[in-house]
Amino acid sequence: MRIGVMLRHYDQHMGGVRVYTRKLLQAMLELRTGHEFVFLYRNPALVGSHGADSQVQEVALPARSFLGWDQIAVPRAVRRYGIDLLFNPKYSIPLQAGCPTVWVCHGLDWYVMPWASKFVDRLSHRFLVPRYASRAAAIVAVSEVTRQHVMQYLRVPPDRVVTVYSGVDDVFRRPLDQSRLAAVRAKHSLPDRFLLYAGAIYPPKNFTRLVRAYARVGPARGIPLVVAGGENRFLSEGELQEPAALGIGESVRWLGWVEQEELAALYALADALLLPSLFESCGLPVLEAMASGCPVVTADRYGTKELAEGAAVLVNPESVDAIAAGIERVLDDRELRTTLIAAGCERSREFQWRRTAVETLRVLERAAPERRPAGELAQGRAR
Repeated sequence: MRIGVMLRHYDQHMGGVRVYTRKLLQAMLELRTGHEFVFLYRNPALVGSHGADSQVQEVALPARSFLGWDQIAVPRAVRRYGIDLLFNPKYSIPLQAGCPTVWVCHGLDWYVMPWASKFVDRLSHRFLVPRYASRAAAIVAVSEVTRQHVMQYLRVPPDRVVTVYSGVDDVFRRPLDQSRLAAVRAKHSLPDRFLLYAGAIYPPKNFTRLVRAYARVGPARGIPLVVAGGENRFLSEGELQEPAALGIGESVRWLGWVEQEELAALYALADALLLPSLFESCGLPVLEAMASGCPVVTADRYGTKELAEGAAVLVNPESVDAIAAGIERVLDDRELRTTLIAAGCERSREFQWRRTAVETLRVLERAAPERRPAGELAQGRAR
């Protein structure tokens, strides 16, 4: 089967969807199932990214707009390159693709938290995404919470939505030598103890309440909050200014986005990852931290509860008091920390990119039943 993969987001902002896409495709290619892949880019500079892999044909499709790329350029490529099935690791598809389509839903926050999106984005999503859902042969949901939301908000029948969990890269599982940890600590002038936030900053991430809770616990103990990621997004300007407004600006370190190898070291060095989000469909940092042996304080709802319950400190993300109490627990209770580290490492073993790739390929194969399936081959090599 020739699988076209829509990758106009392949070089866009750092974050969970970009990590997901790159790791999923890498794992799919490593399975060597016999399928052929046509990677469709909007940015011509990306052609050659997978040039050494004989399974992959890379194509740049010029277009003036995202919508023009999705709805005009991609269907033309389907016909030109003999694509049997079209897959988007993000959420858009052509409404007239010319072949079966499958897309991945990473969350429906514009339904769950409509106030956190720009009006024009909310209007666009609410108009287009239900149409993408109705035209797709199948939808992959990154968590069971997301699957339920797809059925609830997009009215997709249960048999067309499949939960396939994300994986955790092996870089977060491998023990790091002391010289590597010391190098990262020195690079960022990190003290012996610090708390870590990893990810973008925008309203669903609940950064304002996190900072207010941290202000009650961390500065007095001399424990800084280290922020890895955190680019400016919609409604985030006030959140970025919150530490200074509280008078704790010097206690918050802004690292920007870091590569995964460095992020793994930060997890290994940190006292805890803090991610008390108002909404997460999955929450890759939670899985990465648990795999790295870093205790986690996260929200008691949606995707983070689904992934981390029993292996993390769960808190009410709407309560600054509850978040602060959770931070205090993980800082002060050594026995709890030991329990969380063991439980988190054990839980993280369930999330393997190879497994994600195998299960996603099964969805793609079922969406194109007339083509030669490779699911049994993929399954056998994934064991």
